[in-house]
Amino acid sequence: MQQQTPDAKEITKVIIPAAGWGTRFLPATKAMPKEMLPIIDKPIIQYVVEEAVASGIKDAIIITGWHKRAIEDHFDRSMEMEKFLESQKKTKALDAIKKIAGLANFIYIRQKSDYYGNAMPVLAGKTAIGDEHFAVMWGDEFIMATPPRLQQIIDVHKKYGGAVISAVRIESKDDVSRYGIADMEQVEDGIFKIKKIVEKPMPDEAPSNLATHGAYILPPDIFGIIENLTPRNGEVWLVDAINKLIESGYPVYGCEVKKGKYYDTGNKTEYLKTVIEFALNHPDYSKDIKEYIRSLRLE
Repeated sequence: MQQQTPDAKEITKVIIPAAGWGTRFLPATKAMPKEMLPIIDKPIIQYVVEEAVASGIKDAIIITGWHKRAIEDHFDRSMEMEKFLESQKKTKALDAIKKIAGLANFIYIRQKSDYYGNAMPVLAGKTAIGDEHFAVMWGDEFIMATPPRLQQIIDVHKKYGGAVISAVRIESKDDVSRYGIADMEQVEDGIFKIKKIVEKPMPDEAPSNLATHGAYILPPDIFGIIENLTPRNGEVWLVDAINKLIESGYPVYGCEVKKGKYYDTGNKTEYLKTVIEFALNHPDYSKDIKEYIRSLRLE
């Protein structure tokens, strides 16, 4: 068993922000949370929760708003549906929906802040975290990796302590301006100590091509930093809090995700690509979908 560094803590809680409006998917998200958009037969946020659970998470703290009740309903039991499926002997479907409620201990907190920005839903989870180190994963995107991406960064935390952020290489130089890019020094293969995160730099000004984004292990100290941040145009950003954490001398590491693929399902085009890819790889549908695509005779 790997021995933990003195600063390393057991990570059992994850904050999953899911309070946004999903404006890029309107009108579909007018009444349905964007996190509930389906990838074949599972909503996006279920993939996120399943990754967390596969990485040892026990408590899933989902930050919602008044328009996100569907998320709570999805992870709850549905006794009437269970009885119906049982009466119809639809065992596979019955097992699938019963499993959902038992994935984790779900805690729901509604975001009520006066400011926008992705640091505010993280701060909303403060009371459920207490003085523990914790994970953060966004509710509208995920990475499929072996082992799970979150497990990979937890392993880095166990070895080095500190905070850890998952990272992916941006192959196209023109795309670095879409991400927070790490100015860092290598610790070992695939692991870096971050000196600063440069937010959405111009291609010629990027300190590297390593985007730090997606999953985080953070100390409880981050809450006080967020509370004291000065909003930028009414928005409070997690990257600003992490840079302040680094400036305070607290170590922050980047972990390049191995054997993984990032699915940015908060973006329309990438969402459609994800659905197509999952359909092409699905054991029940891949044959029909491939035949259909061939029939389109695309140029």
